[in-house]
This record gives sequence, C-alpha cells and structure tokens, in this order.
Amino acid sequence: MIRDTSAQDTKLSTSKGQTRKRLLIVAGTSLAGITALVLLMSAWRGSSQSVNASRLNIAEVTHGTLVRDASVNGRIVAAISPTLYSSAGGTVTLKVSAGETVKKGDIVAEIESPDLTDQFKREQSNTEQLEAEVARQQILAKKQKLIARRDADQAEIERVAAQRAFQRIEAAGVVGVVAKNDFLKAQDAMHSTEIRSKHAAQAADLENEDVTLELKTKMSQLQRQRLSLDYAKRRVDELKLRAPVDGIIGSLAISNRSVVAANTALMTLVDLSQLEVEVEIPESYMTDLGLGMKAEIMINNNKIMGTLTAISPEVVKNQILARVRFSGKQPEGLRQSQRVSARLLMEEKTNVMILPRGPFVEADGGRFAYVVEKGIAQRRPIKLGATSISAVEILSGLKDGDKVVISGTDTFESATSVSINN
Repeated sequence: MIRDTSAQDTKLSTSKGQTRKRLLIVAGTSLAGITALVLLMSAWRGSSQSVNASRLNIAEVTHGTLVRDASVNGRIVAAISPTLYSSAGGTVTLKVSAGETVKKGDIVAEIESPDLTDQFKREQSNTEQLEAEVARQQILAKKQKLIARRDADQAEIERVAAQRAFQRIEAAGVVGVVAKNDFLKAQDAMHSTEIRSKHAAQAADLENEDVTLELKTKMSQLQRQRLSLDYAKRRVDELKLRAPVDGIIGSLAISNRSVVAANTALMTLVDLSQLEVEVEIPESYMTDLGLGMKAEIMINNNKIMGTLTAISPEVVKNQILARVRFSGKQPEGLRQSQRVSARLLMEEKTNVMILPRGPFVEADGGRFAYVVEKGIAQRRPIKLGATSISAVEILSGLKDGDKVVISGTDTFESATSVSINN
C-alpha cells in the first residue's frame, strides 16, 4: 500500500494582519487591471475600424536639418552645340558623315552658287579697273602740277625781267636820256608782270589742290570697291562651311547633293568636351528657383554636384527648362541625350521638427495625421512647413517622439480613431 504525503504536510499559522495585507494587494492589482481593461475597451469601442499593423508605415517625429529639394529628370546636352546653316542657295556637297569627328576649321560641306561666283568676278574686274584709273589719275596729277608750276615760274621770270628793264629806264630817266612815255611804259610793264606772276603762283596752288582732291576721290572709289570685293570674296569663302569648334557631327538635316535655299539648317556639331545637364522642373517650383542653386546629379549610381546656370523664361507643358553645369571635373563616358536624374537643393533649415515624408502629406491636403498611442491611431490636425523629397517640416500639432502613420491611411476613411492590431 502506497502512503500519501499527509504525514509530511505542516500547517502554517497566519496572522490576521498578514491576511489583510495580502487581500489589499490582490484587490489593488485587480483594480488596476480592471481600469486598464476599461480604458482599452473604451478606446476600442471609440474606434470605428481596425487595421493590421503590417499594412502601415509608422515613423517618429524628430528634430534635425531639413534640406528643401526637388527631384527632377534631365538629359545630357552639349554646352556648345552649334547648328550650321547654308550661307546661300545652291547645291550642297557634304564632306562628312553623322558621328564623324572633326577639328575646328575643317571643311564639312561646300555649296555651289554660280550667282555668288559671278558676282565675285565682277567685283574683282571693277576693282582692277578702278586701280588702273587711280594710277592714271596719279600721273595726270603730277603732269598738271608740273604745268602749273611751269606757268608760275615763267611768270616769275617775266616779272624779274620787266623789273630789271624798269630799273635801267628809271636810272637813265633821271638824267633826261629816256622820254617820259618810255619810262611810264616800262613802269606799267613791270606792274603787269608782277600781277601775272602773283596770279600764276595762286593758280599753281589751286591746281595742286584740284588734282589732289580728284586723286582723293578716285582713291575713295577704289577703297569702296575693294570693300565690295572683300564682301563678295567673303561670301564665296562662306560657301565652304567649316567646323566652328572641335567635336562630332551630331546629325545631318539634308542628304548629299541637295539643293537648298539660303539659311537652311544643314547639320549640328556637338562639342563633347563641354557637357551640361538640361533638367525639366515643374512650374510649381518656379518661384523657388535661382541661378547658382546647387544640384545633385545621379549618373551611373554616382552622385555628382552641379550648379544651376540658366533658367528658361517660358513654361512649356507645365515644365521649366534649366541648365546645370558640373561643379568639378566632367565625368567620363557621357553621351549626348543620356537620361539622368537630379536633385535640386533649394533651401536648408536647421533644428526643425521633421517627419519622414509619406502619402499622408497629400491626404487631406496635409492638414491631418494619425498619431499612434497604445494601439490606437488618433486623427489629429497638424500644420506642415517646408517639404523635401524624403521629409517634411512640422510646424504644429505634433511633438518630438510622436509616432505617426505616414503611409497606409488610405483605408482609414478619415475616421477619428482606428484600432491597430498585431
């Protein structure tokens, strides 16, 4: 027969004070549990629906630095990409192909224009004719100056001879040898030769001025004609299109031996040594843009810094075109029209209350958020400030440490409170 353990049991005596103390502890614990259960049940009864926590993304409000930015798309473009146009109408002969590398000054196309060629020949003939006329005028000027000077010298000789004759008659007339009439004739002859000599000298000076002016007029005509010849020659030289920079032929707008009109686009030239990023910015950021703004460019998973250098003055399809130039050395291996993404850094705000960005920013216009407390998401009014790609600034309605549902609230249907279960 197996014995029980009754012989091993010992009866413990308990005082009335200890019993009362234990009863109080049990009652207090039960009351606290009941209170918590009542509060929990009250919250559950106040919530209109429940959502599984795995469907939500909850983040905590913190303090930090908010960089206000904008994510945009762009493409690699050449900073220098000239388009070559036909300088005149005619038949175009292409000397290069698309994708071919050329150096500055290389002939890339030739235009056959008989009109310009004939005009150049006519201007050249007119120039040669005027040069001959100028040379002839120079000879005539010398000849006329010599004739005028000869006449002046001859008049001067006659004046001197008449003066000597008068002096001889004047000396003889003192002693009464010469008649008075002869004396007066000699005196008149001397005065007459003096007048002719004076007029001959003045006529020689005027003749010099006249031939000089005539020669100057011919020289001006020749100079004007040479300008016309230079213009015609320049237009003929422009029939040979030369590369303005080192680069690659980007595209051809015409085929070889095409007949084109003046100012027709023929080809584009791309300078790959100087590339930039052309970005498309939504017009909502128009008031925030400024030259010199920093940008982060993502190329082949590499982050490269750049600077906003140009902003288009017009809006096209709700987009603003802008140019971003690389701040440092240009990356290797870039190609024309290569697609890239960029992040414009508009503003940096330090020591602000921030929250990771989520769909809650767009929901209800960013005026409400769901704050999680003890398994219940309570709808609370908030006020947002600056926003960035990854975070938003909280101006009011939240405090540090609050846990906010940043995504998954689309099923809440603007409920005041929502139960969150695990």
